[in-house]
Amino acid sequence: MFLDLKFHDIPNTVGLAVREATRLGVFMLNIHASGGLAMARAAAESATKAAVELAVPRPLCLGVTVLTSLDRRALQREVGVPTSVESHVLHLAEIAREAGLDGCVASPQEISPLRLAMGAKWVIVTPGIRWEKPAEAGAGRPDDQVRVATPRRALAAGADYLVVGRPISAAKDPAAAAAAIVAEIGAP
Repeated sequence: MFLDLKFHDIPNTVGLAVREATRLGVFMLNIHASGGLAMARAAAESATKAAVELAVPRPLCLGVTVLTSLDRRALQREVGVPTSVESHVLHLAEIAREAGLDGCVASPQEISPLRLAMGAKWVIVTPGIRWEKPAEAGAGRPDDQVRVATPRRALAAGADYLVVGRPISAAKDPAAAAAAIVAEIGAP
């Protein structure tokens, strides 16, 4: 299970939340890397300590970088970050790595620069997975994600895991949509 709760609080609170997630046996969880080094370090250390104490596998701990709903203009005007999206994603990924996290969550547009900067062992989880044709994207629901790609393009860029929501949940036939994604990426 991927616990996609994007923890973002003071270090102690995030550490306790990660401990509980570890106790529950989640495979992967995330925190907001924008919460800073101390918060990210508390998450990583708590996951490691809880896994040992509870004799359970340590979950992959990821830092969420820049949400896929933000483009450069929104990042600058609304969040107050004066750099490019790519530059900020790389900055947050470096914080996550320094803190001891295993990887990050980032849009398809930042996969290649992340892979280059962070290396092959850095786990990249990618939301914003969409079909090329809007009719295939799913039942006319508004799409607030602006930095997107197809499953095939995201994997070719170097994503380790894809987060696929609306292309399945909003489809007229969710099972067929899931099967089409599996077929597109060539999974068995």
